[in-house]
This record gives sequence, structure tokens and C-alpha cells, in this order.
Amino acid sequence: MAASRVSDRLDIQSHASVYTVTFDDGALERLDAGVAPGLHFLIDARVAGLYEGALTSVLASPSVLLIEASEASKSLDRFPAYVDHLVARGVRRNHTLVAVGGGVLQDITCFLAATLLRGLPWQFYPTTLLAQADSCIGSKSSINVGRLKNVLGTFTPPTAVWIADPVLRTLAGQDIRSGVGEMLKVHAIEGPDSFDRIAGDYARLLDDVGVRRRYVYRSLEIKKRLIEQDEFDRGVRNIMNYGHSFGHAIESATNFAVPHGIAVTMGMDMANYVSAQLGVGARKHFERMHKPLALNFAGFEGADIPEGAFLAALSHDKKNTDQQLTVILPDHEARIGRCTRPMDEAFCCACRTYLAEGRTR
Repeated sequence: MAASRVSDRLDIQSHASVYTVTFDDGALERLDAGVAPGLHFLIDARVAGLYEGALTSVLASPSVLLIEASEASKSLDRFPAYVDHLVARGVRRNHTLVAVGGGVLQDITCFLAATLLRGLPWQFYPTTLLAQADSCIGSKSSINVGRLKNVLGTFTPPTAVWIADPVLRTLAGQDIRSGVGEMLKVHAIEGPDSFDRIAGDYARLLDDVGVRRRYVYRSLEIKKRLIEQDEFDRGVRNIMNYGHSFGHAIESATNFAVPHGIAVTMGMDMANYVSAQLGVGARKHFERMHKPLALNFAGFEGADIPEGAFLAALSHDKKNTDQQLTVILPDHEARIGRCTRPMDEAFCCACRTYLAEGRTR
């Protein structure tokens, strides 16, 4: 990646206000030093254990809720317990919820902030690469109901986001690759040159802190343009769902055995393949992008993805209309766009062929 200045902050305009993403490697320590009345902490239980020394005051504060970072934890049936905890600790409308963790903690806290007492401010300290590079901006919460993934949600922006690179050092390799999947996605949306550039730096993304931070910042810059145009996901922001309809169906069909960002990576590859098979896009773009995408979902290419469960989950995607699927596909110039089409035999056949042989080619 060409040398470029990476600022220590990025301002995001939301419907509520401007909020700032601040890059600060000492963010957790500063949070711990600033514990005050009226703060309610919702923390990934594993993060709390790993960073107990940096979060001494936070973990000793009157209102701390430790949550396992699993899909089950953001299911609607878990929320009464979260509400009971906060109410028992005297939560008031002028208090602030503080999330420390990845996307699961973000979804839980954002949804609570939107609904508890008809609205509370919240802050976010993302501790996964996926959350830092993608989900931390955009205002969305997504909650599961039964086997339906992300079927409930709100648009509730945080008041502040704090990004620290050191917390990524304890992530497993597949969690880093999960975040890289979302970074590949947003660069593909920017265009072929942008995707090819980050793909060329793929190996450095995994272990070069400086390179990774530049791409995190750039990923948020690209997303910022889209969400400021279309915060409520009614138009151009739809393309941020590239790879997600297929990816969510993969997650559902495997009972979440494939991590989100890995599933999205495979979902992008599948979108490219299906698009070429249907004549919407070109085979050359599937071929051009397949190698870096396959590198990122390596180890999961042989995952058992039952065809029936996959197609059933895809048919229930929340972006669908009454009669048609809504999927995000590349065209012949690799421009990513929204496509509505029937879930007919040609479409299902393309999906079956990818699941049978396309992902392992």
C-alpha cells in the first residue's frame, strides 16, 4: 500500500449527531482511569479475563455485565436477563452503556441503548479486527430470534468509538482473518484496483501492525462515505451487504460453525461465482478474486454446508422482497450492485455447483 497519512481520528455524521472514532493504543487504560458514576459496562467475558490488569477499576465498578461472545448471547431470549441486571444496578436515562468486545457485544449494547428506558447513550471499545475495521461505525444493531440471524435491529449510533491495536494481539488467527474478510469486502466495493491492492498486501495484513492500521483506517473511510449518504440502508449502503446474504446462509446452515467474517469471505466468492454463472458478471472477476478470498477462508473450504438448509436460510434473508431474492452481485466491470431476481432453478443450480465444487477449486 502506498504511504499515506493515517489520522488518529475519524468523524462520522449520523442522524443523531457527529461521533468520533479515535485511534488510541492506550484506550483501555484510559477507560480504566476514567471510571465514574453512571457508567454501565458490558464486556466480553474472555476480554475481561485477558485484560484484567488493564481493566482493574472497570471490573470493580458497581455495574459490570460479563457476556460470552457467542451468537446465542445476542438472541432475543437472553435480553430479559440483561435488562434485569441493568435495572437492578439503577440504570437511568442519563447513564451511559459502555461496550468492550467485538460485534456480539456491540449488537447487544446498541440494541439495549435503543430500547431500554426509550434510549440511552452508549460508547464502544471494539476488541476484534472485524469490529474495528467495519461494524463499529454505521449505527446498526442486529439481534437473532431463534435460527433467524440478525432479524431484529435498530439504527442507534454510539457517542464515541475507541480503537486500540494492542487488543488484537490476543486474537486467534481465524479471528484476524474474519476481520480481513470485511476489509476485503469494502475494498472490493471501492473497485477492482482497491481490491487488488489490499489483496497484494494480504500476508502483511496478518502480522504488520502499521500496514493493518492503514487498511483499517481506509476501510472505515470507504464505509463512512456510504453510511453518511444512506445511514438507514435504503439505497447505496445496500452494497455493504456484498457477501452477506450468502455468508449469513452459510452461518445458519452450519449452525455458526463458520465464523462471520470467514463466512462473508466465502459469501463474496460465491456471489462472484453465481454472478458469472447467471451472466450478471464475468468469469474473469471470479478468477481474479478467488485466490485471495480462498486464502482467507482456508480451512473452511470443506465445511459441510447442507444445500437444503443453505437455500432455506437464503430465502429468509431480511433484504428479500415478497416475491424475489435481493442479493449483491458484481457486474461485468466488477462494480458491486443490488440485484433482485427469482430464486429459480438457474439460481439454485449455481449455488449448488459452488457448494459442490466452486469453493474448493
